[in-house]
Amino acid sequence: MRSVALLLALILAGAAQGQVRPTLPPPSAGNVTLTLDEYNRLLELANKPGKKVDVPPQPYSLQSADLRIEVTGEKAAGKVQLEGQVFTKGSATVPLVSGMTVLEAQQKGKELALVQSGRTHSAVLTGPAEFSISLETGFPLVIEPGRASFQLPAPAAGAVRLTLVLPGDHTNAHVSPGLVTARSSSNGQTTIQATLAPGQNTSVWWASRENVAPVAPKAVRFLSDVKTLVSVGEGQLGLAALIDINVIQGDPAQFEIEMPAGYELAGASGSTLESGAVEGGVLVLKVSNPSARSHQFLVTLEKSTTDTKAEVPFLALKGSQRETGEIVVEGEGTIELTARESGGLKRMDLKEASPYLRALAHSSPHAAFRHHRQPSEPLGLALEWVRFPDKAVIPAVVQDAVVTSMVTSEGRSLTEVRLTLRNQAQPFLRVSLPAGASIVSADVAGQNVKPVQGSDGNRVPLLRPGFRPTGSYPVSFVYMDSGAPFAKKGGAELLLPKMDVPIALLHWEVFLPERYKVANFAGDALRAELLPEAEVSPMMPKRVAMIKEEELVGAGRTQATLSMDIPPGIVNSVHRALNLAPGLVGGVVLDSTTAVIPNAQVVVTEVATGQSRQASANSSGQWRAGPFASGRLKITVSAQGFQPQVRQINYDAERPQPVNVTLNVGSVAETVEVTSQAEVVRDSKRIDNELKKKSAEVLNSASGNVVNLQRRVAGVLTIPVEVPRAGTSFRFVRPLVVDEPTKLSFTYKTK
Repeated sequence: MRSVALLLALILAGAAQGQVRPTLPPPSAGNVTLTLDEYNRLLELANKPGKKVDVPPQPYSLQSADLRIEVTGEKAAGKVQLEGQVFTKGSATVPLVSGMTVLEAQQKGKELALVQSGRTHSAVLTGPAEFSISLETGFPLVIEPGRASFQLPAPAAGAVRLTLVLPGDHTNAHVSPGLVTARSSSNGQTTIQATLAPGQNTSVWWASRENVAPVAPKAVRFLSDVKTLVSVGEGQLGLAALIDINVIQGDPAQFEIEMPAGYELAGASGSTLESGAVEGGVLVLKVSNPSARSHQFLVTLEKSTTDTKAEVPFLALKGSQRETGEIVVEGEGTIELTARESGGLKRMDLKEASPYLRALAHSSPHAAFRHHRQPSEPLGLALEWVRFPDKAVIPAVVQDAVVTSMVTSEGRSLTEVRLTLRNQAQPFLRVSLPAGASIVSADVAGQNVKPVQGSDGNRVPLLRPGFRPTGSYPVSFVYMDSGAPFAKKGGAELLLPKMDVPIALLHWEVFLPERYKVANFAGDALRAELLPEAEVSPMMPKRVAMIKEEELVGAGRTQATLSMDIPPGIVNSVHRALNLAPGLVGGVVLDSTTAVIPNAQVVVTEVATGQSRQASANSSGQWRAGPFASGRLKITVSAQGFQPQVRQINYDAERPQPVNVTLNVGSVAETVEVTSQAEVVRDSKRIDNELKKKSAEVLNSASGNVVNLQRRVAGVLTIPVEVPRAGTSFRFVRPLVVDEPTKLSFTYKTK
């Protein structure tokens, strides 16, 4: 320890005297003994990290640039004042301007040397410190007839402001890109103040009144590509054209497109487009930078139309050296669209069409084409379409519903509901049974299924595992209502449950025991004899009234009037009720005495499209035709011996109404065999009596539905029920409303 202390003392003494003796021998190697505190302090000093020096993320910042430029003669000169700051210590190379001619640079009134690298002028500045640099610059003018301009590269500063002094009072100057913030005029000069986009090349131009020698323009040559979207809407046609122009030679100031007949300009846009307007049937697209080598425009045209066909016009630029393009056709709404191409137009897959063109479409494209226009090969595209009204998708719909009810002497009723339906995705039918009623059995397409009890009613399955039908199929269920016992006379009531599927027409047969005489039916359903044959045929048995031909001739009647499947009471009311499904047109043909005219010929024509469909009236005078879309229809009805009649109607496909037509007797001569008046009256009464008798038998006899229901419930019911074997049937029909019950009441007495 003493030797170390002595050595340190000698070194300090020498340093104090300013004398260092390099010849001093180094201390001899060996161990040095230190105290624990000194050792720990040395370790702490050795492990202490060095001080971190903060480095700015960027060595400099160009904060603002103020440009003042004055135009005199054929040049533009001015000053650029740059303000900024150097953050790093030492020297830093700061880029000032790019693409600008610098005549002189000063900093604090002294000349500043600049470093040029390519088109960029930079200065070597010392920091950290703020700086202010002034540059003298000059710009060449481009002078054209009536126009002067120059290009101004804006410095990449935080804010760039321009003060431009132009010759002339109220000179209108344009700055792009940029925003003119102030404009003033005095002493024959116009001063413009604007804010520029930092780091971008700015085009400055204004109208000039100087007379300059005209320069022979170069011939303009360019190539064009026109991609067109054709939109077939409701009441209008639209064209949206994406136009790409590649200029090969010359400086075109505008482009021209021949306007198609009947179309109006809806809009025109583009980065280099100065204005777009129709002049004398020609669309003129003026550009802001004629020296640009490429231009892109979006032009939209519209035309009102009520037709269902059209020829697509092809937009072409006048003077194009070569023209190519694509066409995509779209149809709005529910539409069937047909496109036929001709000439040099070639069909292509929709996936091959331009993605920019497909992005313009609002509906599903129908067809796509490409073309390379040749002068000797014209282009043609013809469109035809049929529009359909939009309709909501129904998950399930009942095509036919037949209900059979058997009422026992105890007042109980057994009811079978048989449905023929088309099902898209509905798994269950919700049934709201009357109080005290329960479902006995159910089946889907002939196989038994199990109903489910829900909080808001019973659920009858419409599908079963592994059964996914594509067409119509049957679903049925049987339920029992306890009801109230019959007395010697009184009143009773039957109720059909609410169901949550739409049913066009429901046929209901009520079978009552033979010993009860029933009358005074009332409620929501109609007696079946009030509807025509076509509506009651699903539930009525076929009973043909056969009349001998000689009896018909003797009675003075035609065979078509009496040889029928249903009683005359029903035939006479044909024209009073006729149900039509959506999209169908129909009615009854009558003569002046309201008698039906069979075999009449009917032609229904859509006024808008000219498409026609024909139909013939049946033996009851009924006719139907379709389907048709909503719109104007012309109906022509003719029959032998009658004057034809033409009617026009406004047809609603969602709510069709019957069209009944009365024909007057024509002037065509007819041969009629006449017998005595007494014989005609006698035979007429006899035939009417026979038909009335047949009508009563048909209306009151039980159909096969009753027999099938009797067999179905045999051995299934858990409680003894007296199933009637003989009785009287009463038939009713009703257009059923979704989730609405059907009520039927009547009075009775015991025979």
